[in-house]
Amino acid sequence: MPESEPGSPGPRAEAVVDLDAVRHNVGLLSGAAAASGAATMAVVKADGYGHGAAAVGRAALSAGAGWLGVATLEEALDLRAAGITGPVLCWLHVPDEEFAPAVAAGVDLSVSSRDHLAAVLAGAARAGRPARLHLKADTGLGRNGAPPAEWPGLVEDAVAAAADGRAEVVGVWSHLAQADEPSHPTQDVQAAALADAVRHVRDRGIDPIRHLANSAATMTRPDLHLDLVRPGIAVYGLDPIAQPEVSPLRPAMTLRGRVALVKRVPAGHGVSYGHEWTSPGPAVLALVPLGYADGVPRRMNNGGRMRVRLHDEIRPVVGRVCMDQVVVDCGDLDVRAGDTVELFGTGAGGGPTAREWADEIGTIHYEIVTGVHGRRVRRTVLGEHTADRAAVPGGARA
Repeated sequence: MPESEPGSPGPRAEAVVDLDAVRHNVGLLSGAAAASGAATMAVVKADGYGHGAAAVGRAALSAGAGWLGVATLEEALDLRAAGITGPVLCWLHVPDEEFAPAVAAGVDLSVSSRDHLAAVLAGAARAGRPARLHLKADTGLGRNGAPPAEWPGLVEDAVAAAADGRAEVVGVWSHLAQADEPSHPTQDVQAAALADAVRHVRDRGIDPIRHLANSAATMTRPDLHLDLVRPGIAVYGLDPIAQPEVSPLRPAMTLRGRVALVKRVPAGHGVSYGHEWTSPGPAVLALVPLGYADGVPRRMNNGGRMRVRLHDEIRPVVGRVCMDQVVVDCGDLDVRAGDTVELFGTGAGGGPTAREWADEIGTIHYEIVTGVHGRRVRRTVLGEHTADRAAVPGGARA
């Protein structure tokens, strides 16, 4: 996604990212973690959930995070290429990937099996330095992580690698299955399983940092903060539990476009494929050049409830969402080509939000913001400070 500088000619479609909102959110999250004695890892995988990984990462580090977290090796190395030198954990890879560059760059790597560990150690040998390991236990989510029966073998190999200088066991961790339900019993079951996994490592003479809490647990379960929390979606101001109007978080992305065409149509005029909407009377319509190729879900207006902000008023989208465009019923507004239309944003003044979109189509707001992509949507970053350029190392016993 190309980026533009504020003040440049307005693009026809843009995702505006407010880094001051990111700092606000990270300040709240890291403050809550610090009150429990924990450090904070801001998760910036998937290009910062569609917001821009490097810019968000720098802002998060300057606002209280001590670590960054990503899924893939490429994402980790992109952060290093952007000049970020603080601790970075990378956790999703296949055993035949090349791990040497990540080890050489000081990236912490998660491992979930003995074969996986062997591949990372081979990469470390090629890099000529020890691998920094986080051993992942499957405590009940059933995705990545070593199951209990395989945990002793993984620990044995990791401890042996640490003893002969091939690796450092930095952490033991897992991931919650139902943290968006703070009182759900699975959280306590998983916490107990992680504690058992940690005891097994400590019995071998290694004292790793422990991390389990995601965004929801960071906000609602201080007893699960342990040594390090890993908020993801909350960094971007999207609350995993509360509705926007009651959340302390500030959404960081606003999706907007500019009107491409304004036209008047008579009563009875069909709009978009299938003519699912027909004008009940003479109408003024505005064509906005964003569609499902740009991250506006095709199902978004199936119920005719999609709305946008236009001239500080909320107006309905009419007809189906197309690949490249949507149509807005302007009512009595004096609308011209080039006017700005907000598709979703902070929700201020009752405006549409990513959460509203997610609820409308039966998904989660994670999918909405990460779905805003492609070269046709310009990313405009607001609030990038000079101080962000200084990578802020630190964090929990890095």
